[in-house]
Amino acid sequence: MFAAPLFRRWFIAALLVWIFLFLQVTNIDFLLEHWYYPAIMVLGAFVAGSTPEGGGAVAFPILNIFLQIDRSMARDFSLMIQSIGMTSASLYILSQAADRKIFKPLLWMIPVCFIGFVLGMQFLQTLPVYIIQALFLSLITAFAVVYSFASHRGCQAQLRAPEQAEWGMLLLILLAGGMCASLFGTGADIILYTLLVTRFRMQEKVATQMAIMLMASISIGGFAYRGLVDASLTHYQFQTWLCAYPVVLFMAPFGALVLSRVNKELMLRGVAILNVMQLSYFLLYNGSAQKWLWASIFTAVLTLLFAFSLRQLSQNSENRIKAAETESS
Repeated sequence: MFAAPLFRRWFIAALLVWIFLFLQVTNIDFLLEHWYYPAIMVLGAFVAGSTPEGGGAVAFPILNIFLQIDRSMARDFSLMIQSIGMTSASLYILSQAADRKIFKPLLWMIPVCFIGFVLGMQFLQTLPVYIIQALFLSLITAFAVVYSFASHRGCQAQLRAPEQAEWGMLLLILLAGGMCASLFGTGADIILYTLLVTRFRMQEKVATQMAIMLMASISIGGFAYRGLVDASLTHYQFQTWLCAYPVVLFMAPFGALVLSRVNKELMLRGVAILNVMQLSYFLLYNGSAQKWLWASIFTAVLTLLFAFSLRQLSQNSENRIKAAETESS
């Protein structure tokens, strides 16, 4: 993992920065008292580097739903920690890429997505917390379950040029992804991934890598926005960030390494099981009619949407294969 000079230099520099900040901002006693932050991110960072779901897909529900930590603090922690972990995974991916030009579309995707983040910070923060929780868990669960059992798999190694009619949809999807990140600290990655593997039929590995890089950039921008524009990050939040910093620095690129070597179907099913467990806990712990109602609506609508899209794509792929076989015969 450390053979590539680019990644090795980043890792050493980031680790030295962590040592300096840790000595200035926090201490071992605080780390031992808040051990659950790095513990959570052992799994969270691995998920961030090996799947199209960011580390916030683990950190946000555990902190906000399981540990009852304020929603905005859970979101901020997700952004802050992904700014290290997913950046580390991104640099590892770039250091291993045979052709970095396939990631060039991110240069215009990231600014559009960040505009969505800013809009979400301005207009969506007053939504009831249980609706935000239900939407997030339903989104990641519906996609993971449907996609892991779908027959459609992408085949394109890079993003084709969008057709004129696709630009509006693409821009709206990126804006929506940024808005999700403003609520949960994650979500832009899974939404971009969904678009890439469905509409644009991209290979899962490449789509995952692009989703990781997008979320890394939005996390850095979101971290900066919360710290410099909103000026809302507390000393306590910086302390918790530094507790998990070295864990994600290593575990996220390690997840990216595993992604290149393991059976992707097994990985997809593992993520689906994790998401189902999170949604189940949300519904059963202090359950209420409102929770069940919104989670049921979101899950049903999103499941049908994903299932229909993937079924149509599978049929289109089969038709193209049959047409090619007919022509060859």
